[in-house]
Amino acid sequence: MARRVPEIPGSSLADIAFMLLIFFLVTTTMDVDSGLERRLPPMPPENQEDDDTPPIKERNVFVVLVNANNQLLVEGEISRIEDLREKAKEFMDNPYNEENLPEKEVKNVDFFGEVEVTKGVISLRNDVGTQYGTYIAVQNELVGAINDLREDLAKRKFGKSYESLDREQQGAIRDIYPSKISEAEPKKVGGN
Repeated sequence: MARRVPEIPGSSLADIAFMLLIFFLVTTTMDVDSGLERRLPPMPPENQEDDDTPPIKERNVFVVLVNANNQLLVEGEISRIEDLREKAKEFMDNPYNEENLPEKEVKNVDFFGEVEVTKGVISLRNDVGTQYGTYIAVQNELVGAINDLREDLAKRKFGKSYESLDREQQGAIRDIYPSKISEAEPKKVGGN
């Protein structure tokens, strides 16, 4: 009589593999890239001509230029990315209403009452040859400056971080420190 070779029972192996698959699908978290948050301006009326747009005062625009060599020019001065956040915060806050920083207008904001709100806009222009890493680093610093101002105001007014505020409170702080970052179309100036 021929001897049978012992086998490992494989009928429950499929069940175990299926249960492991379900376990990993349920417990795994997926990172979702949210991208850059930008609010586009509304479309102008069809009957509006280019001459109808109101002029923007130079003092209300914080100009940031990045060339093809990844060098930064902030308000006409060569600067480092590490210094950009503080300069943008000072511009958007204008705590002493200086003449070379943006104008402010008085608005009635929930939870705050009558508040001076900046008319400042941050204008960013990149060269076509700017490296993506530099572009993102500059974006992070500009958005970080506005987020820092919001965080400081939330802690002063409500005694907690901006993220832990309810929607209405966050909206009031966004009204005081709006995210006004304008990106101009990249230009080919030179370099790489």
